[in-house]
Amino acid sequence: MKAIQFHEAGGPEVLRYEEVPVPAIGSGEVLVRVRAVGVNPPDWYLREGMKVMPPELRPALEFPLVPGTDMSGVVEAVAPDVTGFAPGDEVYGMLRFPGFDGRAYAEYVAAPASDLAHKPAALDHVRAAGAPMALLTAWQFLIDLGHKVPSPFTGLVHEPVPLSPGTTVLVNGAAGGVGHFAVQLAKWKGARVIAVASGRHEKFLRALGADEFVDYTTTEATDVVGDVDVVIDTVGGPRSGRFLRVLRRGGTMLPVFFAEFDPEETARRGVTVSNIQVRANGPQLAEIGRLFDEGALRVGVDSTYPLSEAARAHTRAGQGHIQGKIVLTVGS
Repeated sequence: MKAIQFHEAGGPEVLRYEEVPVPAIGSGEVLVRVRAVGVNPPDWYLREGMKVMPPELRPALEFPLVPGTDMSGVVEAVAPDVTGFAPGDEVYGMLRFPGFDGRAYAEYVAAPASDLAHKPAALDHVRAAGAPMALLTAWQFLIDLGHKVPSPFTGLVHEPVPLSPGTTVLVNGAAGGVGHFAVQLAKWKGARVIAVASGRHEKFLRALGADEFVDYTTTEATDVVGDVDVVIDTVGGPRSGRFLRVLRRGGTMLPVFFAEFDPEETARRGVTVSNIQVRANGPQLAEIGRLFDEGALRVGVDSTYPLSEAARAHTRAGQGHIQGKIVLTVGS
């Protein structure tokens, strides 16, 4: 079969379209013929050699590596101990995350059955592949964590804030993968949603349900927004702390990307900062899948590329201003 591998860390040019063996499946696994693959930040972090992490925390990488966690496809075979899936079933999932052994950039993948769910009928394979990591991140932050594992970033177990009519949620980086799902899930719960993104995304985000829109290229959101219950900041980084001042006392800050906050400042403002490490969860994807079939959720697709052109997809990712997800297509 064909797969994308890289033999050294580097830029998009290290991604190679190569022949590799079809994987064997073990206990609890399903062999899936992949039809589409979602492109996520951990894919390019891995390709770059995990430079995003402090040197002392970087995992040792053994090359060659096949990147990728998110996929949608058709079951080819199941291990004898697997129930609930059969050859011919259309499935989607985020594989073996947290971790870097998903190996989804390939024509076939051995997937833990526990990481899979039946693909929602309302989604084609491209949109289904674009959903899992970003959607589970938003779901586990806002709706249901689904486990009791402490966050590696805080050492605490995250507890989602109950969302309801009367709750105000601000989403920074609202047009991206996690952001556009966070907007939709907050609206599904009845919250008032303020979306922060560049002006080119306003029509897209209002169609997803955003009540207010702030174009960060012309307006500093913290100058015009206040009394917010929850901020989910998908951008993070050193400027994330500025959103603390838009929160009401008792509010919650949810940074998706790495960000540092002064405990004294959060205590003084009476707000909570909480973080998660998204984890694979097939049953959650099955539950969320019903929302797609009911029309309550949709997947934004920024662009698609054939699997053989994964390097172009990573180049597009590096350009930023992504609307929804980038997806690789596999086969016909």
